[in-house]
Amino acid sequence: MEMLAPYTTLGLGGPARDFAEATTAEELVSLVAEADARAVPTLVLGGGSNLVVGDAGFDGLVVKVATRGVSVSRDGEQVVITVEAGEDWDPLVARAVAEGWSGIECMSGIPGLVGSTPIQNVGAYGQEVAQTVRCVRAYDRRTRHVVDLEARQCGFAYRDSMFKRDPGRYVVLAVTYALDRSALSGPVRYEELARRLGVEPGDRVPLERAREAVLGLRRGKGMVLDPGDPDTRSAGSFFTNPVLTPEQAAELAVRAPGHPGWSMPGGSLKVPAAWLIEQAGFPKGYTRGPVRISTKHTLALTNPSGTATAADLLALAREVRDGVHEKFGVTLVNEPVLVSCALEE
Repeated sequence: MEMLAPYTTLGLGGPARDFAEATTAEELVSLVAEADARAVPTLVLGGGSNLVVGDAGFDGLVVKVATRGVSVSRDGEQVVITVEAGEDWDPLVARAVAEGWSGIECMSGIPGLVGSTPIQNVGAYGQEVAQTVRCVRAYDRRTRHVVDLEARQCGFAYRDSMFKRDPGRYVVLAVTYALDRSALSGPVRYEELARRLGVEPGDRVPLERAREAVLGLRRGKGMVLDPGDPDTRSAGSFFTNPVLTPEQAAELAVRAPGHPGWSMPGGSLKVPAAWLIEQAGFPKGYTRGPVRISTKHTLALTNPSGTATAADLLALAREVRDGVHEKFGVTLVNEPVLVSCALEE
């Protein structure tokens, strides 16, 4: 049996009953289709950067995506790139910056594979992949056909998509992005990044400058994978920023007058999860047994020594989630995918 811990950035996870690696899209489809035909539970594994695998492991087939390939064409003022699901995301961003392809530079340093980007609608510092995805090629396990889904069919929302809402139905095979041919970044929308760059929100800067600034910010938060930095032994942000209904926002205003937040369409309010966590009594470096909140970033739960179990990590996650709910009436939702484990005991 193959242990899954080495395939995750948290370094957690028990054994897979069966394990296979797919190096082509055809092989990936074949492995999943054959397992489905035999009613074998199947986990499609990417970079393991947004994943928590339980200590019992996975009682079925784990398919590691290892497909490679990038094709490039031009469409007017845009460049269209189709990328196989097994390509690493950050090298793609680095290439885009070097080639003068604008639109994903603020997502520099995010770990993981291309195939996961539409599932999570990956985003950072004011950009998200929904802004650039043109098409997603996927294997539909329900119809047993390969389908090409346009961006409007993907149901993108904040850190969400149709793929995430219907887990297990689709296996992403490739993603097509449309990027602007420009030496300048998209408008800098995130205030923290604008301050780092010394520009006003909405300004544009050279692509390389934007990438360097984002990487600097991420390193300062332990969000760029580094074997020498135990704070990077995490799954990135463990909780998403909650989006509150007007009624929930009104309740929070009573419990925490003057709290930070961003107005959203329809009267909803996005609140920074990091602020809620800190104000609920869980500062950076908060420790529970062998796991802790990152010393650099409140949203990251870490396995700093590499000796923790998934049960240890989930116990800390529950403590944080329950503490925030008790103080503010807000329920935090996990961002990583949980496999063979759950926050509910």
